[in-house]
Amino acid sequence: MSRPTLYISRLLPDPVMTAAHQRFQLLNEPRDVSPSWDAVKAGLREADAAICTLTDRVDAAMLTDVPRLKVLANYAVGYNNIDLTAATKQGIVVTNTPDVLTESTADLTWALMLAVARRVAEGDAYVRSGAWPGWAPTQMLGTDVSGKVLGIVGMGRIGQAVAHRAAGFNMHICYSSRTAHAPDRLAARWERRTLPDLLRDSDFVSLHVPLTAETQHLIGPGQLALMKPTAFLINTSRGPVLDEAALVSALLQRRLAGAGLDVFEQEPAFHPSLRELRQVVLLPHLGSATLATRVRMGMICLENIAAVFAGVPAPNQVT
Repeated sequence: MSRPTLYISRLLPDPVMTAAHQRFQLLNEPRDVSPSWDAVKAGLREADAAICTLTDRVDAAMLTDVPRLKVLANYAVGYNNIDLTAATKQGIVVTNTPDVLTESTADLTWALMLAVARRVAEGDAYVRSGAWPGWAPTQMLGTDVSGKVLGIVGMGRIGQAVAHRAAGFNMHICYSSRTAHAPDRLAARWERRTLPDLLRDSDFVSLHVPLTAETQHLIGPGQLALMKPTAFLINTSRGPVLDEAALVSALLQRRLAGAGLDVFEQEPAFHPSLRELRQVVLLPHLGSATLATRVRMGMICLENIAAVFAGVPAPNQVT
């Protein structure tokens, strides 16, 4: 029996590509550049299965005239890049990669939080510039993290992992979520709040919601106006959850102390003023970017695809 034909839209880590070659007939040798819409469309038209990434816009038009395609494995936890209604109509199984990137994204959230509070990127640039004259008592004073209030917007797997790490910093946790979470040993200080109350009381606000119609610009001018002028905003979820222009306005008017951003509204583009704001740390969407995590994400995609062709439910089926 011939192996199913697999289309992969982007180059994945070597162990994943090796396993893909062993288990499937690859339609293409993917490159480490974002493919055009037409290129992805052509791949889906010829493939039995496909692995796409969060930057691939798989809309209804792309999912027409794909007679062989049985499963679309999204190389991400979120799947807002895929038209699920169209996929279901075509009988295409859609899968994702939950759980695996929880810890790496939570780690990066904390890296951003500490970086903006203690001016790490700014300090690094200062030393590299050659202008640093040496230690001084008032030089580049930052903000304490320990003992502060951390507001977590979206208390899913990643939000909870961020909250658990806060125990080591003796932080009080406020969270906004559709469901309450029973406290465990590390969560005794978690307090469920409305979003406005959370924004008013938090010293650090970290966003961990999926991108949906309801969460687009969840944090806009009105929400930013509620935050303390000494507070910091961290976003490692999805760029459009945050109104980037409103954030820039708040920062320029010093109504917010700083921000750490791993995602942007129009990636890879971002608001031009962010480049000039020293109190902002900007990262190129590194939330899950550890070798172990990215390899495991790819292996999960392959496992989901193999399950569909074995006639059993995919472990991470979305539709």
